[in-house]
Amino acid sequence: MVEHDPARLDELFHALADGTRRAMLRTLAEQPVSVGELAAPFDISLAAASKHIKVLERAGLVKRTVLGRIHVCELEAAPLHEGMEWLRHYEQFWTGRLDALEALLEAEATARAAPRRPRRKS
Repeated sequence: MVEHDPARLDELFHALADGTRRAMLRTLAEQPVSVGELAAPFDISLAAASKHIKVLERAGLVKRTVLGRIHVCELEAAPLHEGMEWLRHYEQFWTGRLDALEALLEAEATARAAPRRPRRKS
């Protein structure tokens, strides 16, 4: 397994653990937007939105640029790759179980499809 910085992974998964922050990332995946535009779909104050954005910034997922009085946020996707690499190591465990389930279901389907012999009367 590739070595990953535990503190960076902690920041990444902490940032992704919140639904509001994940929704913000989805918005930023489309285009850079201002803090106000990023906060608009949520029933939260600009201060609360700014706190969420700071968590995303600490995780390296968002870059904020100040243009006069406007703060524009942009997605930085590289940390997501590191998280995926970490998860990929564990993929073998669920893939093996899914393969075993598939084999079981196929065997069951084959057994159901096989013609049954009529019972003999004694």
